[in-house]
Amino acid sequence: MHISSLPGEYGIGKLGKAAYEFVDFLEKSKQSCWQILPVSPTSYGDSPYQSFSIHAGNPYFIDFEALQSEGYLESGDCKGLNWGSDSTQVDYSAVYEHTFEVLKKAHKRFRKKTEKGFRKFVIENKDWLYSYGLFMALKTANGGKGWYDWDEPLKMCKPKAIKAAAKEYAGEIDFWCFVQYKYYQQWEKLKKYANSKGIRIIGDIPIYVAYDSVEVWTKPELFYLDKDKKPIEVAGCPPDIFSEDGQLWGNPLYRWDYIEKKKFRWWIERIQAASKIYDTIRIDHFRGFESYYCIPYGAKTARKGQWRKGPDMKLFKEINRQLGSVDIIAEDLGFLTKKVTKMLEASTYPGMKVLEFAFGSGSSNTYLPHNFKSSNSICYTGTHDNETIAGWIKNADRKTAKHCREYLGVQTDTQVPWAMIRLCWSSISDTAITQMQDILGLDNTARMNTPSTLGGNWQWRLSDLSCLDDKLAKKLADLTVLYGRCAEEAQTSEDEKEPAKDAKDKDTAGAKPEKSEKAEKAKDKK
Repeated sequence: MHISSLPGEYGIGKLGKAAYEFVDFLEKSKQSCWQILPVSPTSYGDSPYQSFSIHAGNPYFIDFEALQSEGYLESGDCKGLNWGSDSTQVDYSAVYEHTFEVLKKAHKRFRKKTEKGFRKFVIENKDWLYSYGLFMALKTANGGKGWYDWDEPLKMCKPKAIKAAAKEYAGEIDFWCFVQYKYYQQWEKLKKYANSKGIRIIGDIPIYVAYDSVEVWTKPELFYLDKDKKPIEVAGCPPDIFSEDGQLWGNPLYRWDYIEKKKFRWWIERIQAASKIYDTIRIDHFRGFESYYCIPYGAKTARKGQWRKGPDMKLFKEINRQLGSVDIIAEDLGFLTKKVTKMLEASTYPGMKVLEFAFGSGSSNTYLPHNFKSSNSICYTGTHDNETIAGWIKNADRKTAKHCREYLGVQTDTQVPWAMIRLCWSSISDTAITQMQDILGLDNTARMNTPSTLGGNWQWRLSDLSCLDDKLAKKLADLTVLYGRCAEEAQTSEDEKEPAKDAKDKDTAGAKPEKSEKAEKAKDKK
């Protein structure tokens, strides 16, 4: 469940009271991780996978009540504004219209008594923060236009133009630095609280960056652009059973030859930064590192494209050499070849097993749990790109629905969501993850994203936390204990009591802790 899906009175989930209460629910439910989507600022289409910056945090998530307690806001600054009429949906136009209006007021008061930590934050993050602040200041000054539509000297980052703009928009740049300072201050506090409860945060980083981003604007040499900084080819996916036109993402592609010559420094720094923000990193579209799909810039669909060789294991070997062991999940969904499978095995990163893909094609389907070959995997009931389980079973064809019910051992479709969660938890995968929508048995009105569509996505929210009551917590906790995914219970056998590990050493959510030698022998004997 993403931060945006938390309830609250300001139109979108925030890093405040509801977030802490959700962590408390996870602890009570005996869970040990919380997976979220990318937390970067969203741009056109409101997708967290299309952002203005890979390093910045989303200003929408800044908790106003915390700013109020610090004296930077007054109650009337954010009350009485129209944050949207439906508490179960994010109204992004309303959130966009009012969030920065409120944050500007906080910044004005902040400037009168600047915190000591602000200067330290700016210095520590100087490699990305100042250029991001200038980028956002110029975007605001240009009515929100992409950098590629700015005046030529600024578009091409001419030093003289950049120096003049930095001087002219110094106050605006300071505002954007303040926004990031407060975002990360609140994020680090929430993450520390979650970790103290034994909850690890699984974050998500997109493989590509948006064309209208500070990275492409300031580092065009990293991307496949022409001399005018226009993309030559862009990213996407070829046609498949889900989309006859394929998926046209439109992101600029990397110049992997250049990046490799620089010893993958840009990617190393990106992974290093993400590993400080999250406990575990899920890398989106992992197969794109083995080979990636190229679509001519300007194409209307992804039908005409070609595959090109990526950096493969050279990148991940360099990550290991420079950073050591980093906890990474590989999103290995989509069109997989033997070479992609070989890369995944060589990386030793766990891949994903999605149960919604398992039914209707026979007993040999690799997503059926009886065919899982390794525990080094993450079992999901579904992802943010899938229908909810209730919506999926309702729309499934008769053959698929019948196979699913028989496999799960249930009679009705209403029983499927929790039976699917049970199947996920009972799998051999080291980690089991489900969506909050599926725990609540919600239909497709709560779906997070429908790929290849624009509008109506990324909007689902909990209207309040009353549905996450003690009864639901116990139901989830009982299932977690039953299948040995509860760290404190499963780590101790009846014959051999061992002290519980410190919270920071607990595995990720739903992860099966290591069993004692005696328990393993008993299992083998049985």
